[in-house]
Order: sequence, then structure tokens, then C-alpha cells
Amino acid sequence: MPGKDIDLSIEFLGKTFKNPFLLSSSPVSNSAEMVARSFDAGWSGVVFKTLNSDRLPIIHPSPRMNSYHYGDKRLVGLQNVEQISDRPLKDNLVDFLYLKKHYPDHILISSIMGFSNDEWAYLAKASEDNGADMLELNFSCPHMCIEGTGHHVGKAFDLIEKFTATVKSTVSIPIIAKMTPNITDMNEPAMYAKNGGADAISAINTVSGISEIGLDDLVPKPNVFGVGAVSGTSGPAIKPIGLHFIADMAKCDDLALPLSGIGGIETWVDALEYILLGSSTIQVTTGIIHYGYRIVEDMIEGLSDFMREKGIARVQDLVGRALENVKTTNHFDLDRQGISQYDLDRCVGCGQCYTVCMDAAGQALEWDAKNRRPRLIEEKCLSCMICSFVCPVPDLITFKEMPQTWNRKETAVMDPDLEKEIAHEPFIATSTEGGNECLC
Repeated sequence: MPGKDIDLSIEFLGKTFKNPFLLSSSPVSNSAEMVARSFDAGWSGVVFKTLNSDRLPIIHPSPRMNSYHYGDKRLVGLQNVEQISDRPLKDNLVDFLYLKKHYPDHILISSIMGFSNDEWAYLAKASEDNGADMLELNFSCPHMCIEGTGHHVGKAFDLIEKFTATVKSTVSIPIIAKMTPNITDMNEPAMYAKNGGADAISAINTVSGISEIGLDDLVPKPNVFGVGAVSGTSGPAIKPIGLHFIADMAKCDDLALPLSGIGGIETWVDALEYILLGSSTIQVTTGIIHYGYRIVEDMIEGLSDFMREKGIARVQDLVGRALENVKTTNHFDLDRQGISQYDLDRCVGCGQCYTVCMDAAGQALEWDAKNRRPRLIEEKCLSCMICSFVCPVPDLITFKEMPQTWNRKETAVMDPDLEKEIAHEPFIATSTEGGNECLC
């Protein structure tokens, strides 16, 4: 746990969170009993599972999830076809009252999703009246099939603005708009949410995907009695997508709203990466499904140790610290080049580096079969570093910058006879204007 010298509290939308770590709206935040267990473990807040207004019966598919394993790595991703809360609205609201009574210093955020404009207003007011500190507007559930709900709203920007404005005019508590990642540019819908009155943005919701096909029955999983579907995928596999969208929004001067980061967070390092790119709070689901609520203890300890080591007293001071280093690729200094370097005293002789370099890189390695060691041809090395990605020994292969006088050889030499043959072939280019052909 953090000492007195480390302050993990975070200010977000006028509320002080004990630390940045929240449960996201999902199966892990389905009831007061579950949320209370998480608060006791150390989580500072919750986005309660999206409320159901009782207008339509909610029946979850069975089975409702499928794990995405990759090799020996368990739960790299999770596919989920679960719907919004199937509990009566009254029961969920009673849970709100219980949590605010017994955990008054923890933040309760109500996730809502309406099937009409009036329903958005109704759920917002009911949440506020029963103790919710904030609202998260679910514009992003990837499983909803009804037009005007879930991710359908997230892709219809005028509806984002309309429903946000409706909620804003109904309640006085802060509003967070939750964005879908199943688009190319999140800044645009986020701006519509801001125009409607959103006070913050949360992202990302799950990424639409198919995690697995049953090879015996040819049905995508989860196999719901012979039927599969495209649905939401979460877990570590989607973290790069989440970081990308958070960074884009944090760097957008026109948006300028606080951010709550979601997507593939399991460790304190994952959480810190989101914070460094502009997230004030962090929401977690799949990490909890994999390891349980107590992962927050490691997150708190790891983040505290990092801050102590770096001499940073307040986590608030870390928000957005990496953004100045996020640029477009045209800002790269191409005059500075490097190569890979090998600590051969630690090499186990597996040869995987040689294989990948020959088949997927610069063919810059020779293989000493007698000693089972690679030998680098420096002037051919592309510094792609894929050899380091497949090496089983951590940090055996590292990057080394070379002097600016160093030159890299061409990576491929064409057979002279083939080069001569190609040189005598005419090159035909087809213009896109008027269908004219140019013989060069």
C-alpha cells in the first residue's frame, strides 16, 4: 500500500477518487454485493453495470462468453455477448442506496442506455435520485441489435449529441460519454458528445470481433445452440487500440475533456500507460475476470513504487506526461540509425533469431553451427528488432545507435541476369484520367 509520501488520489469531475482504479460497467459490477467486495479490496469507484429500465425483458444468451487463448497464454482476449443488466431497475437502485450508505467515500457512477429519448432522461433522473455521483452514457455496447441503442448510437453522431443534451438537461451530476472503438476517428463523435454537454469521455468499449470458430461444427464461439455472432472483444489484445484512441483525444485541443481509460488493463504498467497518455481514471473488467478483484493491490503497490522511485509524489502529476512525445511519423529523425546487439554469453543457442532474420528481416545473421551462436553482419541489420521479440532470454538482444558516418548496405541484390531482363521490358502505367495508357 502507498506510504504517506505517495498520493494516489485523483481529481475527476469535481470528485476525489482514492486512487485511479475503477470497475467498468460489466459483469464484474453487477450488484452491490460484488461492488462492496471490490471496494474492500481497494478499488476507489465503480461504473455500475448498465441499467435496464424494465421496458424490455433482458435475457442473456447461454453461454455468454468465450476465451481467446493464444498458445500457452491464457485469456489474451475475451469475447462477450452479455447484454445490459437483467436485474429489475428497482433492485439496482436499492443497491445504489446501499453502496452510498456503507461506502460514502467511494465513487458510484451509473451506466445508462435508453431505447428512446424519454428513457435516457428517466434512467438519468432515477440514477441521480438514488445516489449516483456521475453518469456514464453507454453509446457503445457492441451487442445491441436495436437501432438507436448501444454502438448504433456511437456511430450516429447526431444521436450522441441529442441524447447527451437530453440527459444534461435532466440532471445536475457530471456526465461521461462512453465511446465505441468500432470507428476510425473517435475525436469526431467525442466532439458531438461535448456539444451535447458531456463533461468527460470514457474509452474504449469492446472491439467487435470473432474470437474463435469451432472446427467440428463451424460455429463461431460462444456457440449459442448453433449460432455465433460478431460481438465485443476485450482483454490485453485490445490495449494498443485503447491507448491510440485515448492519445488522439487527449491531444485534441478542441475536445479538451477529462478522460477515463479502458481496454486491456491488467497490471500497474498498463494503468500507468493510460495515465501517461491522458487518462485520469482507469476502468477494468477482463483483468478482474482473469485474476479477481485483488489485482488492485498489485496495481496500487506497483504504481506507488514507481512513483517513489521516480520522485513523483502525486499521481495527478503523471496524467498526460507522455503526450508531448506522441507525434506523427514524419517527425522521426531518420539521420539517426542503429542495429541490434547481442549478449552472446547469455545465448541459449535456440537459433530463433537466425530464422526470423533470414525469413522476415535483413538476412543480417550468419549461423555458427559448431558453437550454436548467431553472428551479426552489422551493415545489413535493419534494426527492426524482431530478433529481440522472439528471443527467449530477456534483454539479450538490445538496440544500439550507430555513428552518423555508418551506412547500411542495400538489403537485397537482384540477380544480374534478371535485372538485365527486366531493364529491357517496357513499363506500362495506366492513367486514372480518361483511361489513357502511358508507355514508358
